[in-house]
Amino acid sequence: MTEGTAGTGAATGGVNILLRLEGLTLFAGMVTLYWAWDGSWLVFAVLFFAPDLSFLGYLADAKFGAMVYNAAHSYMAPVALLTLGFGLASPLTQSIALIWLAHIGFDRALGYGLKYSAGFGFTHLGAIGRQKAA
Repeated sequence: MTEGTAGTGAATGGVNILLRLEGLTLFAGMVTLYWAWDGSWLVFAVLFFAPDLSFLGYLADAKFGAMVYNAAHSYMAPVALLTLGFGLASPLTQSIALIWLAHIGFDRALGYGLKYSAGFGFTHLGAIGRQKAA
């Protein structure tokens, strides 16, 4: 642990691998459901990286950026949206939720975890970017 990562509690070893495999499973599962659902691949392509607009929160500061990024990259909102979509029988709502969950799984599989306020590079899956090289 370096001075910059003190207190970030990043997962390591087998736990990190398991969390990344869970992300890959989520991504594959949501893409498969979207395909079975016969969703529009144009909509999928347009919305897949939409949660990354949360990066803009870092323009304010690292603490706010982490809060906004984590809100867009946790399972809570898209699972609630998926449940709402099923409850209302709303295909568009369900499609958005599946795409959102696929994005989160993709990010987690690549090692982009939830952020700590220490900076964008400090995640629950370990340091990324320049912080990883340090």
